Amino acid sequence: MPTSRPRSGRAHALAALLACAALAPVAYAQDAEPARKIVNSALTGPLFEQLLVSEIEVREGDLAAAYQLMLDAARRTRDEQLFRRATEIALQGRAGDDALVAVKAWRQAIPDSVDALRYQVQLLVQLNRTADVAEPLQALLRATPQTQRPALIGALPRLLARSTDHDKAAALIEQVLLPYIDAPDTRVAARVSVGQGWLEAKNSVKALALARSAHELDRSAEAPAGLALQMLPATPQAEAIVLDQLAAKPDSNGVRLLYVRFLLAAQRYAEATTQLDTLTRGSPQLPQAWLTLGALHVQLHEPARAIVALQKYIELVQAGDASASDTAGVGTDGNAAPVSKEDALARGWLLLSQAAEQQGDMKGADAWLAKIDDPRRALEVQTRRASLLAREGKVEQARELIRRLPETTPADARAKVLAEAQVLRDAKLWSEANKVLEQANQRFPDDVELLYEQSMMFEKLNRLDDMERLLRRVIALKPDQQNAYNALGYSLAERNVRLPEARALIEKALALSPGEPAITDSLGWVEYRMGNREEALRLLREAYKAQPDAEIGAHLGEVLWVSGQTDEARRVWREARQRDAGNDVLRETLARLRVGL
Repeated sequence: MPTSRPRSGRAHALAALLACAALAPVAYAQDAEPARKIVNSALTGPLFEQLLVSEIEVREGDLAAAYQLMLDAARRTRDEQLFRRATEIALQGRAGDDALVAVKAWRQAIPDSVDALRYQVQLLVQLNRTADVAEPLQALLRATPQTQRPALIGALPRLLARSTDHDKAAALIEQVLLPYIDAPDTRVAARVSVGQGWLEAKNSVKALALARSAHELDRSAEAPAGLALQMLPATPQAEAIVLDQLAAKPDSNGVRLLYVRFLLAAQRYAEATTQLDTLTRGSPQLPQAWLTLGALHVQLHEPARAIVALQKYIELVQAGDASASDTAGVGTDGNAAPVSKEDALARGWLLLSQAAEQQGDMKGADAWLAKIDDPRRALEVQTRRASLLAREGKVEQARELIRRLPETTPADARAKVLAEAQVLRDAKLWSEANKVLEQANQRFPDDVELLYEQSMMFEKLNRLDDMERLLRRVIALKPDQQNAYNALGYSLAERNVRLPEARALIEKALALSPGEPAITDSLGWVEYRMGNREEALRLLREAYKAQPDAEIGAHLGEVLWVSGQTDEARRVWREARQRDAGNDVLRETLARLRVGL
């Protein structure tokens, strides 16, 4: 902290003036109410002047002088507020050691001060002196009322999160919580807290053992399930804790919502739908849960169910708050919760339009779009309208609709390109889509998404060398782009060439996105191509259970068929056709195997 400077005469004069003025109200009160007993304050004239000068020094920037004056006053008066102020002045001056001196003096003067202990613990953590935290932290736990102790225990990992040595922090939590690990009122919280510490230290073995132990003590407790959720997907064994907790306490909405988010991130849409069905039955007042459920049914090509969920969502939004926000803000597209009633309604109408389109009701789909009058969603709405026009064979009108949209930023231009390419792709005009994307890649060089999209068009055009070239360019630009590894590996497997390389590429993709059904499907397919039917069936069943997509169903059905399990193969293919009868992979598979359903 900088050295102190002499106080100015102006500061002395101002202090004296205000000190005198401060006496006036006391005299007036004494005259006005002579019968009241006066209790003398510890704030004497000299002390008031000292405190005032300290605050003036703060305002004039001499924090060192202000700190010394305030700490001296605190020591003489043993006043907790003055100790706190001295600590704050030191922190304002970024003088952590001086703040610690003030807090230690505070504890010495007022041994039972819980605030002093809290400040000391926080300061030691911020100064990265983890080894010194044990004593004040133990004292703080002892001083905390029994009813509040579990909450404090649960907060310890967050409190120590700033520590640069996570192993030491975890060991410290374990040490200070030893007296509470088996106490009836703290044993669950203590185990979860220690487990959280070890999870931060990347020791998933210890964290999982503690989560299991805490859960076994109280199956309905949410904290062990919360810890288990943080361990997913890296530690899949933790999922059993979450499922058992939800079975024991079905109304754990917080845990269920976090689990839904995990399932959505893993693209395990069928399981996410099951969880949201349970949630909406038990808590039907959550609009966002209905929205997400509707979006999932659209994703799974279940339009009738989607419409039921989305109409319930619209009903709740129209009857409720403007933003329709609640704790169920989850979505399949990662969007934030709606910011207004209009935004909330627009989301529902867009999804209702998609559901109507899936039912073949183009007029109804357009009617839902007509309800949206939000300039920020113009591109999205017009893209959907263009898709409807293309479905009716009016491709050029669809393209013109997109081209007429204004471009205020490069991002708008890029979005229009992707929308036009999507319309052409849906119409199976591969060559035209490729031209659009080729021009876009010249305008936006090395754009990973545009390169990837054009590589998919090269595949459709059977320009496989060009496809591989672009996918390898994507990987070079963005080494964690799992879709590029997966697409290249799947392409090799589909052509039944370079199968060991195909497997390595798909395994890399799966390592980047563990459990993703589309990638698991690709791995199952390459295993089938390599003759490993049993492993292929295991992987394809896993993928189809998580996401009953028509293409995954086509692959699973084929492996079942050639394995002699023809009844199950037909059942899977029927389900897949019911979801998406126009899927190219499904149609090609049935035609090649000469199977009639």
